Amino acid sequence: MVDPDKSPWLIPSNDIALRDVLALLRASFRYMDGRVDPPSSIHRLTVERMRTFCQGGGEIWAIGRPLFACMFLTRKPDSLYLGKLAVNEGRRGQGICRLLVNHAESRAAELGLPALELETRVELTENHRVFSRLGFTMVGTGSHEGYDRPTDFLLRKKINLSADS
Repeated sequence: MVDPDKSPWLIPSNDIALRDVLALLRASFRYMDGRVDPPSSIHRLTVERMRTFCQGGGEIWAIGRPLFACMFLTRKPDSLYLGKLAVNEGRRGQGICRLLVNHAESRAAELGLPALELETRVELTENHRVFSRLGFTMVGTGSHEGYDRPTDFLLRKKINLSADS
């Protein structure tokens, strides 16, 4: 039986919960300040940008009411991009990140996309370990504009699209 407190729900573009998403993301990503170069894009994120993201086909999923976890999903030609995954500090270690990734896998399968992709900053080694345990493998590196070194890793996880899954 699914715990209703841990069932992901899709946030509509006009939902006031977007304010809570922004607060959760800012709190959850604060540990990156001073660790990642360039600074996280979270500092430029606004409720209006999230609305535009949703209206343009992006999906923001949350867990909890009030919410304590979220993720952004963006359809790409050959994958579903998982971004801005966050779990409230007090709820970490309870399998919520795995639950969100599993939900993202289900969405990818529903959309007929063969993989999940995400990017994680080079400096965030703890994130590399978490996503590796969740079945992601590094498939490339990227550099932010103006940088002559890799600033992020591209991770990918294949999705089982068979009718038996």
